[in-house]
Amino acid sequence: MIRVRDIRKSFGSIAAVDGVTFDVHHGEIFGLLGPNGAGKSTAIAMCTGQSAPDSGSIEIGEAGSPRAARARALIGLAPQQIALYEELTARENLVFLARVHGVPEPVRRADELLDMVGLLPRARDRVATFSGGMQRRLNLAAALVHNPTAIFLDEPTAGVDPQSRTAILDVVQRLATEGRAVIYTTHYMEEAQRICSRVAVMDRGRVLAIGTVAELIAVHGGESVVTVDSLAGEHRVRTREPLREIERALAEGGATAVRIEQPDLEMVFLELTGRRLRD
Repeated sequence: MIRVRDIRKSFGSIAAVDGVTFDVHHGEIFGLLGPNGAGKSTAIAMCTGQSAPDSGSIEIGEAGSPRAARARALIGLAPQQIALYEELTARENLVFLARVHGVPEPVRRADELLDMVGLLPRARDRVATFSGGMQRRLNLAAALVHNPTAIFLDEPTAGVDPQSRTAILDVVQRLATEGRAVIYTTHYMEEAQRICSRVAVMDRGRVLAIGTVAELIAVHGGESVVTVDSLAGEHRVRTREPLREIERALAEGGATAVRIEQPDLEMVFLELTGRRLRD
């Protein structure tokens, strides 16, 4: 549904995106991860037609470039910055957007989406009175008002409460089951590990690795840590064969407890991008 081939974008001497290539299929949640300044937002801006690549190509389904009107009609974007009218009610925001897109029965569509994100009881309340989590949920609904098939979600759970985060993730997974193609950026590794079909890790404008979470952990996650408690104290061992290490510890006797710390997506992220602070 989304085809990105060797796209590049520079601002002066800075290469913000430097030869990025990936595909996103129908029914897939594709995680785009990277530290601040990695090029994620620039890549999304090009994929959604907000800016043109210096070189390379992007195609949305059979509609071609996202700069074309036919392709833009297929695209839904929930930006990191809340894109809502605070003085309007939740329903008024969605009805306005539905009318802009020429959606039939705009009030009905607005209420369908408000129900989806758990805001129908607050339909008549002004957005200015909403909590951050409620605004994030409405921001997601606004991206879906015209029933897009290529959906871009840029940090959709930034700064929200656990209940809103769960509600947003449930909606995102529902979109995938309906056959939409979703590109999802986040700094929360546990979210990406939970919902993403595949993940690309970016840094300094390039894709460093791409694959399923299991594939990335196997290649870049490093070793497991086995901790064995005994009367003699705690013994920690790094190993790629944790079960064999546990068998050895149990065979020696004296173990009172055994724990395994397995590599996860956060370890992959730090292994690929480093631990240096990015401000």
